[in-house]
Amino acid sequence: MQIHPRKFAILFALLITLMAFGEGTRTWEQSKFEELAKGTATGIAIRSNGSLELAPAFKSLYTAPSTYIWSIASDSAGNIYAASGAPARVYRITPDGQATTIFEPTELQVQALVVDKNGAVYAGTAPDGKVYKIERKSGANGDAGKAPDKSKGQVDPNWNSSVYFDPGTKYIWDLTFDNAGDLFVATGDHGEIFKVTPKGDHSVFFKSDEAHIRVLAVDPKGNLIAGSDGSGLLYRIAPTGEAFVLYSAPKKEITALAIDANGNIYAAGVGEKRPGQSPGMGPSIMPVSNPSPSMSGAPPGLVLTPTLPSTSTMVNFPAPGAGASGGSEIYRLAPDGSPTRLWTSREDIVYALAFDTQGRLMAGTGNRGHIFAMRSEDDFSDLLKAGSSQVTAFAKTPGGGLYAAGSNLGKIFVLGPGPQSEGTYESDVFDAKIFSRWGRAEMRGAGNVELFTRSGNVDNPDRNWSSWMKVDPQKDGETGVPPARFIQWKAVLHAGTPSPRVESVLLNYLSKNIAPDIDDVGVQIGTRYQPLPKPLGATTDMSGGMNTGQPRFEPPVPTTHDRDSIGVKWVAHDDNDDQLTYSLYYRGDGETRWLLLKDGLTDKFYSFDASLLPDGGYTFKVVASDSPSHSPGDALTAEKESPRVEIDTTPPHIENLAATLEGDQVHVTFRAADGFSPIKRAEYSIDANDWQYVEPVGQLADSKTENYDFKVPVVLDVAAATPATKPKKGEPGPAEHVVVVRVYDRFENMSAAKMVIRGK
Repeated sequence: MQIHPRKFAILFALLITLMAFGEGTRTWEQSKFEELAKGTATGIAIRSNGSLELAPAFKSLYTAPSTYIWSIASDSAGNIYAASGAPARVYRITPDGQATTIFEPTELQVQALVVDKNGAVYAGTAPDGKVYKIERKSGANGDAGKAPDKSKGQVDPNWNSSVYFDPGTKYIWDLTFDNAGDLFVATGDHGEIFKVTPKGDHSVFFKSDEAHIRVLAVDPKGNLIAGSDGSGLLYRIAPTGEAFVLYSAPKKEITALAIDANGNIYAAGVGEKRPGQSPGMGPSIMPVSNPSPSMSGAPPGLVLTPTLPSTSTMVNFPAPGAGASGGSEIYRLAPDGSPTRLWTSREDIVYALAFDTQGRLMAGTGNRGHIFAMRSEDDFSDLLKAGSSQVTAFAKTPGGGLYAAGSNLGKIFVLGPGPQSEGTYESDVFDAKIFSRWGRAEMRGAGNVELFTRSGNVDNPDRNWSSWMKVDPQKDGETGVPPARFIQWKAVLHAGTPSPRVESVLLNYLSKNIAPDIDDVGVQIGTRYQPLPKPLGATTDMSGGMNTGQPRFEPPVPTTHDRDSIGVKWVAHDDNDDQLTYSLYYRGDGETRWLLLKDGLTDKFYSFDASLLPDGGYTFKVVASDSPSHSPGDALTAEKESPRVEIDTTPPHIENLAATLEGDQVHVTFRAADGFSPIKRAEYSIDANDWQYVEPVGQLADSKTENYDFKVPVVLDVAAATPATKPKKGEPGPAEHVVVVRVYDRFENMSAAKMVIRGK
């Protein structure tokens, strides 16, 4: 069989390209919630089990002139009533998105809102607020929103408002009706709940030792459930007014409540309790001194540009969840009162709770504007991200869905009840660290799902990456994208039967093999390294998995001082995370050939007996190889030399030691010589007294050979002598003396010699 020369050239070039890439295919897989949460979901819900599915249908219905929408309610016709702030208004929005202002108070916020069975709207304002009753005028016809000039925010003349109840407190936080039609009003600064009957009679129904009662709900048995700010208490208050603390939450503030048909109570808690905090302490107050673009009463991170009445009195206004830190939690209290922590987040603050038609608990959060759905303790979904920083309230729609209110910007959304017809998810960008070839994409899931990939060599996909390439399962899932350092995948889910679902996406890739890099080689004389224990499960296979790569953390190498050892240590890395082996070589001064000292090393250090090398100057070389991770012939190496070091393990020798007694002095002469390094110092001792330094002839110790000639009085130094040997002052020493000398070379090698002088 003959191959055309052009085809042969192409095959040869391809072979060379393949050989240039590191052996060992690697994989990048995403199948966990924490991984998928880093991507961008549009119409896609991310399940806590790490799967993707279509989110409920979601659309924006109305954008309000007000920055905040604190509460919403809907009537039987599907009209929405929204309580807002900055500016403070109550809006009526029809199911088709037509809106009108039906109430505008002098207070800064309309904080709470409910609608009775007759369609009358009750709105609570703050601060120093009141409960207003807002009703359509008798005989008024037509859709609200057509009569007034909406562009100027005029109040719809078809509606009347009047003060229904003045509690005489600073804040009105929530309103709710019981089955008998009694209105309950949650307030602060004194933690009171007021009861207002349909006839208008009112009284203090409950007084708490907390500063604020934030939220209210009525359980199936007619009990009032209340959540506080200060100690994060949940109260159950019987129709008689008798209260019982159901739960003291770990968080300081209860921001939302929801109760299902079985009597399970769901509560959201935010804010960290401060040590020593008393029950009466209220929320963090953010001061406002004048009508400026920033206004208190906003959740964390909100910036306002309000249009406020010129007669408004600017005061400190604590908003629900304001100043909260440490994320939030959702608790479930069973009918018997036993609590369970259902969900927790370090980033999201829960502002609203409600149930959808599937019985899932929906949580509106800030300050990322996410809506979560909870099925059970370990099963939740990040459904979607709204076009507002905070999702602050829910209300039911006639068709079984939910209205959702957003703040910053103030918006009304429609959620569900059906799923999106199509959704798109884009993964975060994966960095292979080095130039790589991208192979098959493997997706596990169900339904009608399309998978796409694209690649590039900068971390921003908008900067001239390749186009999205559809992964064709008929072609074995090949991605078809150009080799590059970065990659990203996208899944498009289409509604159908079965419902589309993505459980995991795995991309295979092969990184270009890059030679190891040795950053430094150091040599330490007199050091011995202790071998490190090998980590459990360490392997040297070629699968390219994480267990074969270099350790991400290298513990310090245990060392001991051993003057007879030499330690060599190096720093090396491999951009492919390949397993490396090392060979250590040495070469003496004037030599041309490197001699192998040790090969097959896996540690980045080696110590050996210094006496193995003759005295002299040496250079060491480390050669690193990635051969354990590659086929024979495909491995790459790198090498690096150490700075030159001198090794001297041989002590100097003492020659011609002579000592004579001349009167009351000892005359000592000797010569010290070393074969490699200069003599560093010499010392003497007479009759076992302390060592004394002595200078060489010429005084400067800088030669391999030094001569010494000195005289020492043998009269003992009184201060240095021991009591047993101390003579009387002025007496000569004993007739017999022992003279000991020792010398050191520059490497602290030492030798000694002695001589006995016998007097006459």
